[in-house]
Amino acid sequence: METTRPRATEHTGGNITIDLPIGEIVGANFDLGNAVCSHGLFMMAPNKWDPHSKTLARPLRLNSDGDYDSPSVNVQISHPEDTPSALRLRVFDVEFLSNNQKQSLMDQVRRMLRLSKEEEQNVREFQEMYIEAKKKGFGRLFRSPTLFEDMVKCILLCNCQWSRTLSMARALCELQMELKSPLLGSPVCEANNCSASRNRVADIDQFLPKTPVGKEVKRRNGTRKDSSLSAISNAEVEKDVSVNIDCAEISGFHRLDKQGTSFHMRTDKNIYMPFDDSSTLAESAGVNLNLISDANSSEIAHDYSSNYIGNFPSPAELVSIDENILANRCKLGYRAKRIISLARTIVEGRIQPKQLEQACSRPSVSIYNKLADQLKEIEGFGPYTCANVLMCMGFYHVIPSDSETIRHIKQVHKRNSDIRTIGQDVEVIYGKFAPFQYLVYWSEVWSFYEERFGRLRQMIYSDYKLITATNLIPKTPAKQKKNKRIKLT
Repeated sequence: METTRPRATEHTGGNITIDLPIGEIVGANFDLGNAVCSHGLFMMAPNKWDPHSKTLARPLRLNSDGDYDSPSVNVQISHPEDTPSALRLRVFDVEFLSNNQKQSLMDQVRRMLRLSKEEEQNVREFQEMYIEAKKKGFGRLFRSPTLFEDMVKCILLCNCQWSRTLSMARALCELQMELKSPLLGSPVCEANNCSASRNRVADIDQFLPKTPVGKEVKRRNGTRKDSSLSAISNAEVEKDVSVNIDCAEISGFHRLDKQGTSFHMRTDKNIYMPFDDSSTLAESAGVNLNLISDANSSEIAHDYSSNYIGNFPSPAELVSIDENILANRCKLGYRAKRIISLARTIVEGRIQPKQLEQACSRPSVSIYNKLADQLKEIEGFGPYTCANVLMCMGFYHVIPSDSETIRHIKQVHKRNSDIRTIGQDVEVIYGKFAPFQYLVYWSEVWSFYEERFGRLRQMIYSDYKLITATNLIPKTPAKQKKNKRIKLT
């Protein structure tokens, strides 16, 4: 395996550039855009994919190995043509990085892009089995730099529309910036004042809400609307939550602000700022946004250009916040209690993400079952959330089933699937692709989105909410004449 040290480091003007070798792992066919824009997690804050420069920007922690109060730095990841065997990490606003800090940054990038020999072997075996994926360069699913961030984001996926999932993730990152830097616009988490603002938690309840409240699944005395569904293992049924089969999906996006903008990183401060271009791909393509808005939704389109953003909060940052303050500030609803409970169990050492990931270095069904049993002990981790987290950890033989899965099976495979039959249906369709059932399923889902909306890697940040569940439903001839198919290319 190629050395994990940076091949070259350049230090100029307060920015440090690190080349991350990938040649001996992924070969010549690696494509950064395909690796990043392969799953809905890449659309969630604080990730910022720029389709113009083909770069990914986000904050990363200088020490991700158990130090939950580590400072953050802004990092831009690119794959220059002049260095095909290495990724380039540009670290902003730093004068010096130790070897351990460089190693930590590279490890986080490796995790996000699944840059390991084991993951590469999975990609090659999957593409040999499913030739369509090889043609498309598909097989490497994007994830977060830490398992904790994946776990929280999987909680955010449950029982709400995609637009609200996006805005909840963004609100958590905005909150993290406020915790680290109470004065808006000041550098995020400078090395010598990282914890100085933590005593200002009492000020959080004065923040203005920045996320829309959409359709929220109501709990009624701790019972589900249909108790007969509680025994279905592959359904969108989470502990203590009523079933709402229409609003839980990783890809049920929402409408777009007409003046939406995307974001890039400003290098003179440790914050994100809007891109200069104020027009969206939808507008440039002549799309009538009034026709594609979801008239039945109570959610309010959120202006993603109006606020700065920080890193995704760490467990230590979250446990310092009152549950009610977190719920109100970030519009998390019942999820606030679950997220704080998860953060507390990690800070107290009852859950150790590093050990969990080490246990799945060689994925197998028996290890999956053991890890699933551990995850189900966490408050709020039902079958759907557990399956998504374990997918992030490298297990692809279980398909997390929700309303999006049912829609896909109905539209693409023409099976009359429902909440009671979805587990059997996915086994019939995808069982022959073991142990990569999820990768085949997700390859189909991603291709379906791109047939309807154009290449997702070419969409700008503010357009992600265009891909609504409503717009994925086939139109009748009358509606097709009124509302032509949207394609953002």
